Amino acid sequence: MQKRKLGSGGLEVSAVGLGCMGMSFSYGPPQDKREMIALLRAAVERGVTFFDTAEVYGPFLNEELVGEALAPFRRQVVIATKFGFDLGPRSDPRGMNGAPALNSRPEHLRQAVEGSLRRLGVETIDLLYQHRVDPDVPIEDVAGAVRDLIGEGKVQYFGLSEAGAQTIRRAHAVQAVTAVQSEYSLWTRALETGVLPVLEELGIGLVAYSPLGRGFLTGKIDENVRFDRSDFRSTLPRFTPEALRANQVLVDLLGRIAARKQATAAQIALAWVLARKPWVVPIPGTTKLHRLDENLGAISVELTPDDLRDIDVAAAQIAVQGARYPEQLERLTGR
Repeated sequence: MQKRKLGSGGLEVSAVGLGCMGMSFSYGPPQDKREMIALLRAAVERGVTFFDTAEVYGPFLNEELVGEALAPFRRQVVIATKFGFDLGPRSDPRGMNGAPALNSRPEHLRQAVEGSLRRLGVETIDLLYQHRVDPDVPIEDVAGAVRDLIGEGKVQYFGLSEAGAQTIRRAHAVQAVTAVQSEYSLWTRALETGVLPVLEELGIGLVAYSPLGRGFLTGKIDENVRFDRSDFRSTLPRFTPEALRANQVLVDLLGRIAARKQATAAQIALAWVLARKPWVVPIPGTTKLHRLDENLGAISVELTPDDLRDIDVAAAQIAVQGARYPEQLERLTGR
């Protein structure tokens, strides 16, 4: 599989990674553990070397799953995890019942890392992200704490998630930021005006989560879908029947390009992300082997400059309806 480099410190990963959240969290009950282990190992066999998890996914279950599944391949893969949510007994990190609590105090950060190391069964975390910027803790203190952990050999690379441009600059001045993970797809492009230029200037990679719009850009979800209350999408403004109906025009656009390229809408959506910059790595999630194969097939889809121009011209005329997060979660991004 093709490889891409994140940051300037030599971190090399597969051009498409695997987001593991949905195996244990957010999209309904956790999936069967044995089936997910088999899927993770099948991804390695297909050349995927980049796997994304977080302590909050479960919480904790997803790190344990990823650690167990990837133990036989430890030297072949890069595992990224995240800290930063307060995971007390009353915590609500998905914001289903209000604003989630954050905690990036250095002493808590260190505890979180020790827990992640134990659950993943590793001696070093390959890539450690701050999951959301904590307004109560200066980013310099966070970056300094991670710098210390890197010095101790417990972390190799530092990343941020959903951070604003100035926060990225401030963190990078203390400890080199290897990657920023943010939502990025044809229907979520806000970071193009502020964050992307800063990443390019500083030599920081972008890890694009939800590159398939939480499944919508695959063309398999329409206004008639009804999500279970345990599915995070049931709370998202962009997934109301009215928004899904209005945004169908974007899926129709992908479908037209896909027909021309003998590909699927999902593959065109991923190929578009891959074509943005050589330092952008999408991490679509899935719990199904055939979807994994479909997603990896996007690497072989070549979008010409004319294709990309056609997509951008058409997409510019589409006003995406619905916020990507409820207000209490959106406030946690772009800080």
